[in-house]
Amino acid sequence: MSEQISLFQNSIKPTNIPLAEKIRPTNLNEIKGQQQLFSVGSLLPIMLENDDFSSFILWGPPGTGKTTIARIIEHNTKNVFLSFSAVLSGIKEVKKVMQQAEFTLKEQNKSTILFIDEIHRFNKAQQDAFLPYIESGAIILIGATTENPSFEIIPALLSRCRVFTLEALSPADIKEIILRGIKHLPKKLEFSTESIDFMVAQAAGDGRKALNNLENICAGAIDAEKIGLEKVSKILSKKAMFYDKNGEEHYNLISALHKSMRGSDPQAALYWLARMLEAGEDPMYIVRRLVRFATEDVGLADPNAIVQAIAIKDSCQFLGMPEAVTGLSQLVIYLATAPKSNSAYVAYKQAAVAAKNSSELGVPLHIRNAPTKLMKDLGYNKGYQYDHDNENHYIYQNYFPKLMGEQIFYSPTKFGFEKDIQKRLDWWGKLKQQQLRQNPIKSED
Repeated sequence: MSEQISLFQNSIKPTNIPLAEKIRPTNLNEIKGQQQLFSVGSLLPIMLENDDFSSFILWGPPGTGKTTIARIIEHNTKNVFLSFSAVLSGIKEVKKVMQQAEFTLKEQNKSTILFIDEIHRFNKAQQDAFLPYIESGAIILIGATTENPSFEIIPALLSRCRVFTLEALSPADIKEIILRGIKHLPKKLEFSTESIDFMVAQAAGDGRKALNNLENICAGAIDAEKIGLEKVSKILSKKAMFYDKNGEEHYNLISALHKSMRGSDPQAALYWLARMLEAGEDPMYIVRRLVRFATEDVGLADPNAIVQAIAIKDSCQFLGMPEAVTGLSQLVIYLATAPKSNSAYVAYKQAAVAAKNSSELGVPLHIRNAPTKLMKDLGYNKGYQYDHDNENHYIYQNYFPKLMGEQIFYSPTKFGFEKDIQKRLDWWGKLKQQQLRQNPIKSED
């Protein structure tokens, strides 16, 4: 155990402990989610196992385990462990402690682990105060923040710390936390599946919020009561939205969103988006469908649609809920108002049918690769003409199997960028016809 001066400790042991505190994990294995941080061979478990720490920042949404990690370190380290909240403590108090840590280093050759919760609340000058003590080895800083360290932590301090990123908990993780919490309630309550699913959705990836909501429900219930969806939604002052994420309604709503965008109605599309998100749908499921829509229904009519879709996908992963809703709204509006074309989708389906019906046909010799002398002797790559060596960087050659003949799968629409694609195809087609007239034998090569 460490020599600790900590906000986590109290001289009086209270009995009215919040549920979130009562069932707080006591080791890394009990923490839900964050597999990327706790897998075998990862740095954080290694530091804990060896009791050998370097400074780091824990960055993630509320209720994802930042304070719990600090608590686990506190109870398992032999180092001096001090903890402060940047909300409750001033820099004068922290400086005093850091000076004590410097004394401990000189007298006992021991570093002090200093945990600062909400570290982003300290301003630039206050954060500067940590630097000499980190440099001297007097303190090992562990900071916790819900804000992006790149913007909220000064570069000099950030360069001396690793950043461990925590992610919002998955619905499955939240459900496990709630089920565990139910076992520790002071009343024996029976929750319906729908009521638990609703609590999962309302928690929005925040384990602490899920347990606080559970406590509020328990406070408004009588012992041995059966808790249904209506009761839960009333106590939490949230309307229970009709939505079954694993059943027919799940597919009905995503279908409504897809068809509204295909029909170029951004107002209806936004409505169905909100219906899904407000009922607790996984935003990454929605954005995957939007990426598909960008290629299937917008396609080459607006090639920028897929760029926008991937950018919003990345922003959703980066921000999480609820901030991700703005990006999803932006993408839904963009896709709904974009020109539409399914020509690439149709073209591939036609090409796939042709491919299945002609898979026995070999690749024409002139467009085969010829990395060896034997292959060259067999005629591989013979007669191939390098387009860039010719006028307009084009020379007509047949690229289909000879017994198959040339085919047309893709026909651009007259909408959006595909009008420009049609112009390009017309230009290549004109060059092709000119060359065939000048040298008809090429059509039979």
